[in-house]
Amino acid sequence: MGIDGAPDVLAEIMTVAWRRAADVPLDRTEARMWLFGVARMTIANASRGEIRRRRLADRLRSVTAMSAATAPSADAGLEVRDALDRLPSDLAQIVRLVHWDGFTLAEVAQFLEEPASTVRSRYRRACDALASALLIGARSQP
Repeated sequence: MGIDGAPDVLAEIMTVAWRRAADVPLDRTEARMWLFGVARMTIANASRGEIRRRRLADRLRSVTAMSAATAPSADAGLEVRDALDRLPSDLAQIVRLVHWDGFTLAEVAQFLEEPASTVRSRYRRACDALASALLIGARSQP
């Protein structure tokens, strides 16, 4: 915490003192010591917060650097998305809910208000159709 954070810390100290005015000792010396204690705790909290923010920023930078280095190309998965778009909408919806949104088949069945067995069989049909479309697409490429 540098000098730039001093106004915020002072405001927090005064806010705590105002909110807890009933806790302030009546003796001036004790009141002053109480206020110094509030200040010490407020500064410690601000310092811990600053450390947490720096660590989080470092983690975000490292994750961003790693994902940028391993990010798929812009056309990665284009064949899958294209094959998915050719599926009937009810089958494509199930695949998207499971693989893109992370729902289980049971949750998808509940969401669609259909029996779980129906959703499972549609999901299996969708997977088979996608596998066929991708296999055919892979054979036709040079």
